[in-house]
Amino acid sequence: MAKISVENSEITIVSVENVDYISLTDMANAKESESRAADIIKNWIRTRYALEFLSTWELINNPNFKVVESDHFKMQAGLPNFTLSISEWVEKTNATGIIVKKGKYGGTFAHKDIAFEFGSAISVSFKLYLITEFQRLKEEEQKQFGWSAKRELAKINYRIHTDAIQQNLIPKELSSKEISIIYANEADVLNVALFGISARQWRDSNPEKKGNIRDYATINQLICLSNLENLNAIFIQENLSQKERLQKLNKIAIHQMKVLENIEEKHFLK
Repeated sequence: MAKISVENSEITIVSVENVDYISLTDMANAKESESRAADIIKNWIRTRYALEFLSTWELINNPNFKVVESDHFKMQAGLPNFTLSISEWVEKTNATGIIVKKGKYGGTFAHKDIAFEFGSAISVSFKLYLITEFQRLKEEEQKQFGWSAKRELAKINYRIHTDAIQQNLIPKELSSKEISIIYANEADVLNVALFGISARQWRDSNPEKKGNIRDYATINQLICLSNLENLNAIFIQENLSQKERLQKLNKIAIHQMKVLENIEEKHFLK
């Protein structure tokens, strides 16, 4: 669940099978009081234009859409006694573009295409700000995804690294506590080689921060860390001492960071 602010109103966005759905209820609340918000949605969906839009969207995106039932609703659109609820639309036509969620954080949610169209029922400015804020959110998510992908890569290589430690440095007779100490020491070989500081030293210097030193690493540092983990696993298998490995890894880290920073600088200049 995510939220964006549109003209001082908080709009909820939920993910349904990796597809974004925007809260029409929150959008309607931005225009009217909570008690009248449902009326805005009902009045909108009973118009001929809204039904044409919804039907066309479903025809394009939903192979199980019931066209005959939607045509029945469109024929009644505009009649004084015609009423239609979101639940009835979904149930009768098998629509997927709009969903109704129950519970504390429930309400009516719609695919972004439909939500943007519904924005016209609020106001032109609201619709435009909604599109702008939604796009900004997606851009931020993409940036975060790039960082997370690198973080996950580092985690995968961490497993390779710990396996090498287990197979080559940890005698069977050690206790679980002693094993954890060796793991921590080996992790700090990488921390010192790359960051020039141990995990404990970083925590002592940054008591206000949550997480660990690697959570605050740059993408370039995470790329380098991923490489160092693989190399340290190889060095362990070659029976190099911890001191030798630290010296080698430090030199490699310095070289790789210079290369990565140089690539980034050239890309920026372009």
